[in-house]
Amino acid sequence: MTVPNDLLSVGRFRLVRELARGGMATVYEAEQVGAAGFTKRMAVKIIHDRFGQHPEWLQLFIDEAKLSANLVHGNIVQIYQLGESEGAYFIAMELIKGLTLRTLINTHRARRMPLPGDIAAYCASRICRALDFAHHFIGEDGSRLDIVHRDVSPGNVMMTWDGHVKLADFGIAKARTMADPSANKPLLLGKKHYMAPEQLLGREVDPRADIFAMGVVLFELFALRSLFTEDETLAAIDEVVLGPSPDLNLRLPSADPEIQALIARAISKDPQDRPSAATLGLALDAWCANRGTPGSPERLQAHLAELFPESYSPATRKSVETRSEHATPAMGTPRPR
Repeated sequence: MTVPNDLLSVGRFRLVRELARGGMATVYEAEQVGAAGFTKRMAVKIIHDRFGQHPEWLQLFIDEAKLSANLVHGNIVQIYQLGESEGAYFIAMELIKGLTLRTLINTHRARRMPLPGDIAAYCASRICRALDFAHHFIGEDGSRLDIVHRDVSPGNVMMTWDGHVKLADFGIAKARTMADPSANKPLLLGKKHYMAPEQLLGREVDPRADIFAMGVVLFELFALRSLFTEDETLAAIDEVVLGPSPDLNLRLPSADPEIQALIARAISKDPQDRPSAATLGLALDAWCANRGTPGSPERLQAHLAELFPESYSPATRKSVETRSEHATPAMGTPRPR
């Protein structure tokens, strides 16, 4: 479906404004219209025509909706509906009023301000809660689905202005019962700088691949820079798979040794040495508690209010939200990278 500049309606949703555009889909703020004047604001993601015409990519889009709709958790962006209008498929989801973790990291780096340790650990621990829920999710038949997100990165983590952290974009997530459109093709689905060695090599992955990505994100939260930087695929494989493990004493000298140790375990080349999402999340919470600075939505909210004071002004909030949401591609944009 091609959406003109003067936004139209899709299904029962009136498109209000574009929030973000990615390689596979565009996300709009939309208004659901119902009986007796009922309205509700949501986000609507519409697959691009060129991908909707390819069965394997359309199936990936459909699988995202089917899989994510059942992942009802406070730290996961909620999917409400999969729809079709004029031959185009769309997903209606929770509208997040806030910004991405990528925007938070970039803002701190630009201002040369370290991200407070309790804020960094709190955000990471909430992502771990989301991953733990997905990794252990039970299907309708009573068996575990062994869901792997496969694209954990700062751009896929949303923070609401009132201090809640939500993992988004299960667009390339893989469950045990799902087909993988890249299985017989030389494609890397995900972002190279956050991929575990086994994922970079195109091997079958399990939840431990998400833990590796979580370790990379945790490093970035404390260092405000990327752990891995090679852009070419072969160079990235050399850096992550064949190169020595990063020396965190050199790469992150100012971090608490306990944080260094948690990151080192998470980014271990051997998946068996990585902790579970639950173990990593609890360790981060314990680290905060031991320092007397436990994380909380109120603490994150206060930090965001200090960092983005204009976001709490009704007169300027819309422009700030637009800028934040455009900082990264749209949620759910699986594509070769």
